[in-house]
Amino acid sequence: MLETTIAGSLPKPSWLAEPLRLWAPWRLAGAALEEGKRDATLLAIKEQEDAGIDIVTDGEQSRQHFVHGFLEHLAGIDFSRRVTMGIRRDRYKAEVPTVTAPLRRLGPVHAVEAKLARAHTARKLKFTLPGPMTIVDTIADAHYGDKIKLAMAFADVLNQEARELEAIGVDVVQFDEPAFNVYMDEVRDWGIVALERACTGLRCKTAVHICYGYGIKANIEWKQTLGREWRQYEETFPVLARSSIDQVSLECANALVPVSLIGLLKGKDVLLGAVDVATEVVESPEMVAATIRSALPHVAPERLFPCSNCGMAPLSRELAVGKLKALSAGAALVRRELDSTQRARA
Repeated sequence: MLETTIAGSLPKPSWLAEPLRLWAPWRLAGAALEEGKRDATLLAIKEQEDAGIDIVTDGEQSRQHFVHGFLEHLAGIDFSRRVTMGIRRDRYKAEVPTVTAPLRRLGPVHAVEAKLARAHTARKLKFTLPGPMTIVDTIADAHYGDKIKLAMAFADVLNQEARELEAIGVDVVQFDEPAFNVYMDEVRDWGIVALERACTGLRCKTAVHICYGYGIKANIEWKQTLGREWRQYEETFPVLARSSIDQVSLECANALVPVSLIGLLKGKDVLLGAVDVATEVVESPEMVAATIRSALPHVAPERLFPCSNCGMAPLSRELAVGKLKALSAGAALVRRELDSTQRARA
């Protein structure tokens, strides 16, 4: 009950990549870089375990970016043909590669770090992949000529990867879909279809992460335009409730999301963002507990998984570890309260 987890990424050690940055340049190369990625993965697992996190991830230590870390291993994408385009409905600009031919995997993408993580933790293991809609929103297309066809092609290669991760022993495969909070009509029309296609045949838990983005300037400024209440989830949650996806990861801590919207996710596990990744303040355990308690009228405790709002890649390691410890301690507070209540009723 109230098993803790994180959205996915953690900060990389300063000896591996430049700190406090997204798209952080690597500081190693060749064999040293591959060794550094492996070492950082083990360190990320150890830090999560030491903090008391129940369902750990690899911290995305082997990826420079949550989308392009996957795309780099696909045929049909030309990284030398870069285009500057608007991301998330032109919220910010990014240089992205171009799809120039049919998509296919060159081989397993994340098997090395997944096997390493599985071999070095006895805890449940979650692995994250970019979702089809978010990939489509983060790449240029000069081959398919149709974003739905492109999304389904990505869903197929993602499914191949997800099946291999499951075979390695991953307990939860999560697809990151921040684009679901931007293109709500498309989510209904084809986004969920693409997501379910990526999950075809999986027997492990499947999850989708939908947030308001990393704690970077462009996202913080965008949130300030959303009004007194953020109700984007109100459009996507009913569609997700009817889907075959097992778990939904969402933003809640310090957000203007009406917590009652969680009630729209009937039958789903809720990964509740209970620590904010857009602030340099480490939450107290009581602050985390208060966020968890606010969700309990809308979701059963056995379906509630305290989590981070989003990835922590741009944070300092000290800050991220502090938030991990707060997340674990806050969940423990509420767990004890619920146990006490159950004993009193017995």
